[in-house]
Amino acid sequence: MPARRKSTSASLPAGKKTALTKTSATLTRLSPALVTDLRQLILGAREQVARAVDSGLVLLYWSIGQRIRTDILKEKRAEYGEKILHAVSAKLVAEFGQGFTERNLANMTRFAEEFPDPKIIQALSGQLSWTHFRRIIYLDDPLKRDFYADMCRIEKWNTRTLHQKIQSMLYERTALSKKPDKLIALELKKLREEDKLTPDLVFRDPYVLDFLGLKDTYAEKDLEAAILREIEAFILELGVGFAFVARQKRMQIDGRDYYLDLLFYHRKLKRLVAIELKIGDFEAADKGQMELYLNWLKRHESEPDEAAPMGIILCAGKSAEHVELLEVEKSGIHVASYWTKTLPKELLRKKLHQAVATARALIGERKSADQNPT
Repeated sequence: MPARRKSTSASLPAGKKTALTKTSATLTRLSPALVTDLRQLILGAREQVARAVDSGLVLLYWSIGQRIRTDILKEKRAEYGEKILHAVSAKLVAEFGQGFTERNLANMTRFAEEFPDPKIIQALSGQLSWTHFRRIIYLDDPLKRDFYADMCRIEKWNTRTLHQKIQSMLYERTALSKKPDKLIALELKKLREEDKLTPDLVFRDPYVLDFLGLKDTYAEKDLEAAILREIEAFILELGVGFAFVARQKRMQIDGRDYYLDLLFYHRKLKRLVAIELKIGDFEAADKGQMELYLNWLKRHESEPDEAAPMGIILCAGKSAEHVELLEVEKSGIHVASYWTKTLPKELLRKKLHQAVATARALIGERKSADQNPT
């Protein structure tokens, strides 16, 4: 029978045994908070390094694209551009690897074409990765590209969120997209320079509430209950900055009780946002009801340093001319429809483009009437 092996601690001299016992006791008493703090420091440093690398790559890729673009523009020939990308790619891939394939160089060149201002790239590179830019540069509208780039920066969207926002046609659903192009450009410029969100950037129409799982027939209380059940998803659809305050907010006016469906606070807009839910189409009386609620909130709930409360009337449908004639915007009210089912992408695009065209036509008619009063 083999001899039994003595334990290491048993074979140690008495002094070393004491030291080992003290070390074990120290490890036992080690504060969990210390390890947690050290982990956070390490992870935070890793994140900063990764962000710095991402920022450096964005600036490098823009510079490469700008340099290639300059060479191509000198020749003014499309076929020259294709040849130069192929030739340059062969050289760079051999020396620096697959990050500089012909396709990637084409992306870099497109990047420099769509974002020609280096100051804008410098400002965006701290928040947007190359993956963000690759998704944005192929959008067909420069205003749309600027919108998604700056909203990524301000709301800190990851690439998955950016993809979801583009797929749901967020830009086309903002109140901003219904304005003339010149006004959109001015508002986006202000957003970039002042980091200032406006209601037109925040409010949407329609809101897509497919996550509520509602059946074909439901009451307003069912809609409200479903929203509260899925409050996190609802706030994500509303947009970054909304904080839930109350449901069925009670207001006493002349001895009568009124109840607001949902009350939120928007941190960037620095104001309360009241939401009324309607299972039918928007009616003129809905405006008066919301005005009453907003005036009460302004008098009894708003803090002195806050902006005036605003309201969203979420309804199953609305007439654009009806809304325009009531001039709800002057009362700080946004009327929006909601969809409880996601539409196919092409149908969604068609409906939103029709809505934008209708809104812009009404704005044009109003402007023409103001300039040529009868």
